[in-house]
Amino acid sequence: MTQIHVTATVNGDPVEFLCDPRETLLDVLRDRLGLTGTKEGCGTGDCGACSVTLGGRVVCSCLVLGAEADGAEIGTVEGMADSETLHPLQRKFIEHAALQCGICTPGILVAAKNLLERTPNPTETEVRYWLAGNLCRCTGYDKIVQAVMDAAEEMREIP
Repeated sequence: MTQIHVTATVNGDPVEFLCDPRETLLDVLRDRLGLTGTKEGCGTGDCGACSVTLGGRVVCSCLVLGAEADGAEIGTVEGMADSETLHPLQRKFIEHAALQCGICTPGILVAAKNLLERTPNPTETEVRYWLAGNLCRCTGYDKIVQAVMDAAEEMREIP
């Protein structure tokens, strides 16, 4: 089968790859670009474990073809930390024990970061609504929501 040449920006870095026209963005990120933070949970877009940003929108990368990413800007969980410094959301997830098995965590972090970029002072209801597409079987959601709310507060205080 003919491979498609794709040029994109991933976490601020330009990338090029060849992919099968039927290959998902999830598979491209993990298998071709070595970005294994994005997880496959269901493969049907129901769980949100594979959430990334594509052109500023949160998408389930299992439902997007890698070829569709041509010319796009993609954000993954690997792009959240600044070198050795964790993003406030990552730190707050640890502080609030908002993760257990870790399968859902990357997708939730990416979605929460996207929310806080759009809405720096969200209500608890807004956080719950925004994260509704991300399922967690281990923690329940209270610790996750509190971690996001705490990170939002900290991020508002940063000049």
